[in-house]
Amino acid sequence: MRIASKLALMLFIGALHGCAFTTETIDINYLPEPGVSKVAGAESVAVAVEVTDSRQDRSRVSSKKNGYGMETAPILANEDVAATVRRALTEEIRARGYQSATAQADVQVNALVTRFYNDHKLGFFSGDAVADFNMTVKVVGDANRELFSRTIASEGKEANTQLATGANAKRALDKALANGMRTLFADPAFIAALSSHAKATVSTDKTGHLLEELAADKTLSPEEYKRRYEIIRRNQN
Repeated sequence: MRIASKLALMLFIGALHGCAFTTETIDINYLPEPGVSKVAGAESVAVAVEVTDSRQDRSRVSSKKNGYGMETAPILANEDVAATVRRALTEEIRARGYQSATAQADVQVNALVTRFYNDHKLGFFSGDAVADFNMTVKVVGDANRELFSRTIASEGKEANTQLATGANAKRALDKALANGMRTLFADPAFIAALSSHAKATVSTDKTGHLLEELAADKTLSPEEYKRRYEIIRRNQN
């Protein structure tokens, strides 16, 4: 009985050892933020989204590690990270009522992904999968006028992991992507930039008219536009 148990244990350890040196591919899943509200006038604005992946290795999103913390095999994404991020941006933009466009867009969202990677951090009893997601987002209007620019840095963590595998890396990366999108779309300056071409018939209240007039003033610099937008919104409360 002991011999059989030892043999089973050896086979199990051997299987784990073999898996640790095998390249693994994972699917990054993005779940849209729940309960978002439509933005007033968004239905009159067509938004195009372009994403560029500037990472040196555009396929690797993590690495397996052995018990000594040494990398043993790459963990790759089944889909291009640029395509995944573009889909996430597009889904959130549509959820807020904007039209999605590839041509004849009112505004263009350009995102540059600089990091999307999970690092398996090992501990004595357990470890953590910690993923980082960095991208720079710009919104461009007529005549390539920059309406918004911000660098987003977010983290996703899968705590108390036992194995440095693709499954744990995926969970952390999913969280990092979701946190990054939540940070971006919570920025009122970003929403204001998307809404800069909203039609004047959208809102009937005083605040809406002020925002429409602000959007129509093409003489303002991006900084002055943001400053006045925040003042109007602040005075609304």
